[in-house]
Amino acid sequence: MVKPLIVVNFKTYDSASGERAIELAKAMRDADHSKATFVAVVSAFDLCETAKLGGVEVWSQHLDPVGQGGYTGWLEPNTAIERGARGTIINHAEHKVDLGHVEQLLSMLPDGFPVCACAADVEEAKALAILNPDFIAVEPPELIGGDISVTTADPQIVTDTVNAVKSVNPNVRILCGAGVKNGEDVAKAIELGSEGVLLASGVTKSGHPSVVLADLVSKL
Repeated sequence: MVKPLIVVNFKTYDSASGERAIELAKAMRDADHSKATFVAVVSAFDLCETAKLGGVEVWSQHLDPVGQGGYTGWLEPNTAIERGARGTIINHAEHKVDLGHVEQLLSMLPDGFPVCACAADVEEAKALAILNPDFIAVEPPELIGGDISVTTADPQIVTDTVNAVKSVNPNVRILCGAGVKNGEDVAKAIELGSEGVLLASGVTKSGHPSVVLADLVSKL
């Protein structure tokens, strides 16, 4: 059985940028990987240094469907891969793109490079599933960064997303996020049919990330 994913989005929090990103990635590297696979989703600025650590998979927070050339300010995939990206999220609630962006990006990326497309609701998740990303993460925007997990506030959106996506594309794995903070939230997410979680502030804003990371897998 494939282990659940614990995907931690570093965003651009001060506590998860620059040298602090390296420290957080080290905590993830040293966490218990026997029950889950940890993924660090880092700023493009921190890709290279965090990837050098080894022991934890490092993803980009965003990529653009552009080649190498005159694309000032865009995140070009080949360079991201060269600098250590081993996957990416796309269409996060804080950086929305259209379906064409996602489709074109998927067509450019090499086999074995996982893409997690984020969805705000069931309908968006179904539309993304047709494009065949590796993962879809359902995250109701109103719960992102909050104190109540989606697994408590709106468990039906998780089960509905799982059922809808699997009916369209059974190969896509489902993650859920927004407000996920602890091991009970992760266990509930798995119980609801998801195959992991996408979270941020519960880890990145913690004064003791190693303790939080241990708690996240404690109920699996």
